[in-house]
Amino acid sequence: MEQILGPGGAVALHHPCYEDRPGQVRMAQAVAAAIDEGRHLCVEAGTGTGKTLAYLLPAIFSGKRVVISTATKNLQEQLFFKDVPFLERALDRLLSVCYMKGRSNYLCLSKLDRIDGEAYLFSPHDPEYIRIIKGWARTTKTGDRAELSDLPEDLPLWRLLDARRETCAGQKCRNFEHCFVTLVRQKALESDIVIVNHHLFFADLALRQGDFGAVLPDYAVLVFDEAHEIEDVATQYFGTMVSNYRIEELVQDAGRVLVETGGGSAYLSAQLARLTERSKAFFSRFAGRGGRFVLEPLGDGFGLRRGVGESDILDEAYRGLRLQLDAVKTGLADLPVASESLEALVRRARELENECAEILESESDERVYWCEVRGQGVFLRASPIDIAPLLEERLFAQVESAILTSATLSTGGDFSFIKSRLGLGAADGLVIPSHFDFARQAILYVPRELPEPREEGWVRAASRELERILEASRGRAFVLFTSYAQMKQVYYTLESRLRFPMLLQGEKSKSGLLEAFRATPNAVLFGTSSFWQGVDVQGEQLSSVIIDKLPFSVPSDPVVAARIARINASGGNAFYQYQIPAATILLKQGMGRLIRSRADRGILALLDKRVLTKSYGKMFLESLPPAPLTHDAERMERFLRED
Repeated sequence: MEQILGPGGAVALHHPCYEDRPGQVRMAQAVAAAIDEGRHLCVEAGTGTGKTLAYLLPAIFSGKRVVISTATKNLQEQLFFKDVPFLERALDRLLSVCYMKGRSNYLCLSKLDRIDGEAYLFSPHDPEYIRIIKGWARTTKTGDRAELSDLPEDLPLWRLLDARRETCAGQKCRNFEHCFVTLVRQKALESDIVIVNHHLFFADLALRQGDFGAVLPDYAVLVFDEAHEIEDVATQYFGTMVSNYRIEELVQDAGRVLVETGGGSAYLSAQLARLTERSKAFFSRFAGRGGRFVLEPLGDGFGLRRGVGESDILDEAYRGLRLQLDAVKTGLADLPVASESLEALVRRARELENECAEILESESDERVYWCEVRGQGVFLRASPIDIAPLLEERLFAQVESAILTSATLSTGGDFSFIKSRLGLGAADGLVIPSHFDFARQAILYVPRELPEPREEGWVRAASRELERILEASRGRAFVLFTSYAQMKQVYYTLESRLRFPMLLQGEKSKSGLLEAFRATPNAVLFGTSSFWQGVDVQGEQLSSVIIDKLPFSVPSDPVVAARIARINASGGNAFYQYQIPAATILLKQGMGRLIRSRADRGILALLDKRVLTKSYGKMFLESLPPAPLTHDAERMERFLRED
C-alpha cells in the first residue's frame, strides 16, 4: 500500500494534484489486514484522507469478490467512471469491476414490446419519447435509464417501461436471456468488484432468503462507504409498506394486461373497479391527518385511535379491502389464458394481502406500526425498532469481512454507538484524523447572547446574527437548517435585508442549486438535510457554513420515538445513548462541508448556545474538527477579513 500510495508511487506518478497522505496509507494497510484476516473494521477517515483509494486498492488485491456500497448513485458513478479508470492507468492493468443500480433504473424489453398497445399515455410528448427510447434500446449495452440524458428526469412514462421487481416475470419471461437485469447480474458474477448503492444493497439483502427478485451475486467482502447512513436505509428495507398508490398501480396494470391478453371479463373488470372503491374507502380513514403518526391497537388489528363508531368503520373498511384483494387475486389466477404478466399480477396481489395483514393484524413488540400522509399518498408501515439483531444475523455473521467507513462514524473518537446500532460488536475501530490544519484554516463561532432555539425571539435574534456573519463573509455561505419550516421563515426574514444572491432549497433540484451556487459570486444557499451530507464545494466560493441548531432527531417521529422508548424501557438513557450520538454524527457531517482542501479557509458557525450551556454540549464539541472556538463576533469578522 505504501509503495503505491506513498511519494514516488504509482498514484503520485499519475495524479496531477498528488499530496502525500500518511493517513491514507495507514487506512489502506488496516483495510488490507482486516480483509486478509477476515475481520470487520470501522474506519473514520477525516476529510481529505482519500478514503476511496484506501479501500479500493485492498479490494483489488484481495483476490476475493468485494461488494462496495455507496450512499448515492452519484458516488457509485464517480467510483466506476473516475476512480477505477484512474487506478487502471496507475497500476497499468485492467480491473474486473462492474456497477449495478436498482431494477427500476433498467429498461424492460418486454414492456417496450407492448408499449404501442397502451390505451393511454401521460403527455402529448410520450410518442416522441417512445421513439427515442426504442432507438436507444437498439444500441445500448446496459439499458440504464441514466444514458437517456435528453429525456426529463422525472418522466412518468418510464414506470411503464422499467424492470422493477413487482412487474417482472423472472425466468418465465421470453426476453429473460437478453434482459438488461439478467445481463448486469451476469456481469456481476464475472466481476471481482461490484459497486452498488445502499438502497440497492439492502433491497437485495431483504430478498436474499430464497425469495424472488434478488440480484447481487455472493460476495466475501463488503465495503460500506458513508456507513453512517446504514441504519435508516436498512430499517426502510427490512420493514413493510402498503400504500394507496401500490393498489392503484395494481388495478391499472391489471386492466392493461387483461386487454393485452384478451382475458378480460365483465366480472373481473367489476372486481377491479370494486377494489378501487374499497381502497379509497379504507385509505380515506387516514388521509385527514398529515405527517407521520403511530398506529394504535384497535380491536383485532391496528388503526387510528378514534371513537368506537369510527373504529368500527375503519375495521370494516380494512376487512372489505382484504376480501377484495383476495377476490382479484383469485379471479386473475383462474383466467384461462397463460401469461407471465398475469402470474406477476397474482404474485403482487398476494404480497399486498400479506403485507396488509403484517401491518394491520400483527402486534410484534419488535416493530413500530405507523402511517405517513404525503399529499394524496397514504403509506402504512411496519418498521423494525432495532435493526442490529437483523444485521448481525443476516449480514455480518454471513460475510467474511465488512469494512465500514465515513468521515463521521465515531462519537468522541469511540465507535461503540455505531457498532451497537448496527450489530457490529466484534468490529475493530480506527480513527484517521483529517490532515487539514483546522487551527489555521477555520474557527468555530458560537454566539453566547442568542436565546435557545425553543425560546421566544430566537428566529429574530438568529436572523440578525446571520446577517452579521454573512456581511463579514461577503455571502459565500451555506446556511443549513434542521427544519424546512424554520429555513423558510429565516429566508423570508432576510430576503429584503441581504445584498447577496440567495438560493433556497426547493426552487431547483439539488444539483441545479449546487451548480448555481458555484457559478454565482457571493451566493448564499439556504438548505436542509440533503445539503448536510455528500456536498463538495472547494475554494473561496464557500467561506462560511452556518448551522441553525443541534440536529436532534424529531422525538415524535414514530421510528425515533419507538427507539427511544425501547432503550429507556431496557434501563438505558436514550438521550445520551442514542439521541446525542446520532445528532453528533449529523452535526459533524454539516460542519464537514467547509474545509475540503488545504487551500480552503472559513468559519463554522452554530447558532445554538446549548453546546456551551448544557452538560451534554461537551460531547458535541469534542467530536467537531479541532478549530479554535470563539464567542467573539469581532474575532470572527477579523478572521474573515483576512481571507
